[in-house]
Amino acid sequence: MPANAAPYVSRFSSAPDGLRLHLRDYGSASDPGTPVVCIAGLTRNSADFDPLARALAEGAAGGRRRRVLALDYRGRGLSDWDRDWRNYDVKVENADILAQLTAAGVDEAVIVGTSRGGIHAMVLGATRPAMLRGVVLNDVGPALESKGMARIKAIVGKLPSPASFDDAVDLMKRMNSARFSGLDEEDWRHFTRTSFRESGGRLGMTYDPQLMRTLDALDVDKPLPTMWPFFEGLANVPVLTLRGENSDLLSAATTRDMCARHKNCVEFVVPGQGHAPLIADPPTIARVAAFVASCDR
Repeated sequence: MPANAAPYVSRFSSAPDGLRLHLRDYGSASDPGTPVVCIAGLTRNSADFDPLARALAEGAAGGRRRRVLALDYRGRGLSDWDRDWRNYDVKVENADILAQLTAAGVDEAVIVGTSRGGIHAMVLGATRPAMLRGVVLNDVGPALESKGMARIKAIVGKLPSPASFDDAVDLMKRMNSARFSGLDEEDWRHFTRTSFRESGGRLGMTYDPQLMRTLDALDVDKPLPTMWPFFEGLANVPVLTLRGENSDLLSAATTRDMCARHKNCVEFVVPGQGHAPLIADPPTIARVAAFVASCDR
């Protein structure tokens, strides 16, 4: 690979309804390790996983080299936006994920799911259990905190357009520094690069603002419904749960309960980070890499 070449290939495929979907493909299908599929949070995208994907593809933590796919949902990243916001739905997205994996020729994998991506991993445990060789749940579980969902509802699709990249960095710091107290300047710039893109000379978010409409019916003043049956569907799959030390969405009590109910579930707390950990710091990457390696046959 040339020195300046990207460590991945952008691949496009069609959703069941014909919408164009994008993923980043790291490594090679001929690599010996179990493939890893990375699925992002509600408004996030495949670029979030670049540090982790590079490390896993290269055999981090003494593991095997492996193929890593980082997916973009419809309406996020480089996937097309949907004209009907009602299709930004877990069922539709889960069908998209399966279509992307079929197109990529992946029939079993370790899933790394951040926030909404972890919900998709639990759904796959119910619909495609034979596909799962292991699951990393990044700051998500079967019970979520209303406080965190209220914060998310208040910002999705409602952020101002920064005048410059430096202004965008400042915005990200103002919004997130209370929860992400452990980030250095390069971390903030990485976080910002994965959150904004330039279009028509202006910076905008990397998702369709119509995603805000999917949260209209969410009543954050009432207890949120739980997903324990979906989590219990992972009973035969190794699980690593990551929790940001400052998370407002996943409580320490919930992760303790998860590990008590699941015989092969372990927790790793990411210090100085909130919802959701970036999985870009060396200790967290090493912990995820060690878990992934343990899932190889």
